[in-house]
Amino acid sequence: MAKTAGNGGGVSRGNISNKSNGSTYNGIMISAPNSGSGKTTITLALLRALNRGGYTTQSFKAGPDYIDPKFHQAASHMPCYNLDPWAMGEGLIHNLISQSGGRPFIVEAMMGLFDGAAAGVGSPAQLAKLLNLPVILVLDCAKTSHSIAAVAHGFMSYDKNINIAGLILNRVGSLRHESMQRDALASLEIPILGAIHRNEALELPDRHLGLVPAGEHPALDGFLDNAADVIGQSLDISAIKQMLQPNDSHNAHPLKTLPPLGQKIAIAQDEAFCFSYPHFMKAWQNAGAEISFFSPLNDEPPDANCDAIYLPGGYPELHCETLSNAENFKSAMRQHGSAGVLIYGECGGYMTLGKSIIDAKGMSHEMLNLLPLITSFESRKLHLGYRKLEIMGDNSWISQLPRKLMAHEFHYATIVEEKCDKILFKARDSQDNDLGTKGMVLDNVMGSFMHLIDGDTSD
Repeated sequence: MAKTAGNGGGVSRGNISNKSNGSTYNGIMISAPNSGSGKTTITLALLRALNRGGYTTQSFKAGPDYIDPKFHQAASHMPCYNLDPWAMGEGLIHNLISQSGGRPFIVEAMMGLFDGAAAGVGSPAQLAKLLNLPVILVLDCAKTSHSIAAVAHGFMSYDKNINIAGLILNRVGSLRHESMQRDALASLEIPILGAIHRNEALELPDRHLGLVPAGEHPALDGFLDNAADVIGQSLDISAIKQMLQPNDSHNAHPLKTLPPLGQKIAIAQDEAFCFSYPHFMKAWQNAGAEISFFSPLNDEPPDANCDAIYLPGGYPELHCETLSNAENFKSAMRQHGSAGVLIYGECGGYMTLGKSIIDAKGMSHEMLNLLPLITSFESRKLHLGYRKLEIMGDNSWISQLPRKLMAHEFHYATIVEEKCDKILFKARDSQDNDLGTKGMVLDNVMGSFMHLIDGDTSD
């Protein structure tokens, strides 16, 4: 995600500081040296095992992730919120933590423990320090034996302000392999909270934007129960519960973030539009907004009485033909647009507001034609990273927003045509490199590829 600094004036530090504020929470973080170590499956198994044992546990996902929180919710039967140490202000992070109402909670880290945006800013380690959380480090043991001790020692000594409270050995090859690694780690005198042997039944399928979403996973409950059985027997659940013992009491506060789009907001929600942050919907409801949902894939129109429509991101590129043939949805959206209803699209929602989407086979599919935009997946190009935005557009909702916003971009679409006089944002990356303009506004319809997260509180 990080790039070499350009002419933008140095490195942006993100939205929070790199030190603790003294708060003490009854939570833990599950992290790893790198992505792909198995921390998601371990987190899900632990959540489900605790839930089945009558131990109510809140979960959070660090970083800009729409997919993993849905798996968390399925495992724990509790809503899962994101905690983004780069894009969220400290006030929002503590406010989100307060939603646990004093219950113990588990934070699943993103990437590696010290990985973030520019210079590692916004890393899981930074979040762990802010919240004073003990860290359980998941080590992928598949291709190492005694060297695992050097990896563990390096992470334990790299930042003494991080409390690495225990290790989980994952993808262990055999009992002999496990014994070798335990012997190598013994001198570090750190608790080994479990050893999970290699098991293909614990692997989750993925695609180009991450895991296949929870809603598309066949027999998800069965997978979670099996993972809880296998992993639960391999972990020292009692020791982990001790780390989750309540400390300070923190009462829930109403979530406050960006203002709602309107008073009656219709939100697209199905397999094509599944990337929306729950902290926004909760905050909008707290502000008095009424929220309804509709499925474009099922050719459903938005609520006839809505005064705002939100098309979030997702996978419209995988459902182009269905969306193109959804005449009830398309007709109703165009009627709402003509009637002056505020319509906002992010990423996949932005593409759907355009004239057409060209799929991976080069076939063009007509979309809503509410914005002069054509996008293509025939030649994919990755766009990934945090974004700092300055608002350039103007309408009744935009005028209520902070002039600077924190966001994230992650897609493979190529813009074929994007012609509009009114742009929505000016953008810079996490190192303050100028990325030019993003998105557009056409009267009451607007959108961009940017996923908004919070206002910029860094100044």
